[in-house]
Amino acid sequence: MTKKAFIFDLDGVIVDTAKYHYLAWQKLAQQLGIEFTPEHNEELKGVSRVRSLEIILNLGGIQASQEDKNKWLIQKNEDYLSYLVNMDESEILPGVLPVLNYLKDKNQLIALGSASKNARPILEKTGIINLFDAIVDGNDVSNAKPDPEVFLQAARKLSASNENSFVFEDSVAGIQAANIANMTSIGIGDEKILNEAKYNFKDFTFIDVSFIDALINKN
Repeated sequence: MTKKAFIFDLDGVIVDTAKYHYLAWQKLAQQLGIEFTPEHNEELKGVSRVRSLEIILNLGGIQASQEDKNKWLIQKNEDYLSYLVNMDESEILPGVLPVLNYLKDKNQLIALGSASKNARPILEKTGIINLFDAIVDGNDVSNAKPDPEVFLQAARKLSASNENSFVFEDSVAGIQAANIANMTSIGIGDEKILNEAKYNFKDFTFIDVSFIDALINKN
């Protein structure tokens, strides 16, 4: 039987670092006199850091030099990293570890496909980096989701075909990227928002081993 590739996004799928991104962006927005709400933050899901800053500046109608933008991007990342210092395995979202361990026990291929440039330190701090056969993050790609580059690279690293790849995502852009790549998209979160996904689960605690077995045994 052909091994299947299981590709996981990071933020909002494996760990909830989205809250830390929000706090860091909110701090910068306040500094710039821009109101930045949780609703606004939804627009940043699955989006690169550079594009996220553009969205926030547009909210405030602010024009800025590239020098200022670069300075703000560094500041935001430093604030974000300061929140990550105390991360440990307790930050892993419910139900994720059993799924990862089950896939490992079944000798399946596991990859990370994330826009985050901090993916490796996060996986190290949470103690699960050794569960991944391949890691593709924001340092490895030039195109943001919904461009499928991150997932295509992950499948390539695993020597898996797109048809035998399954992507777990919590963002609309990520689901679209998986679909564009002709991979099976599995939405984690609100089914109404992630309605383009092939399958939907509120979170990993709703994923039964029978579902994973069906994917492993899929022809």
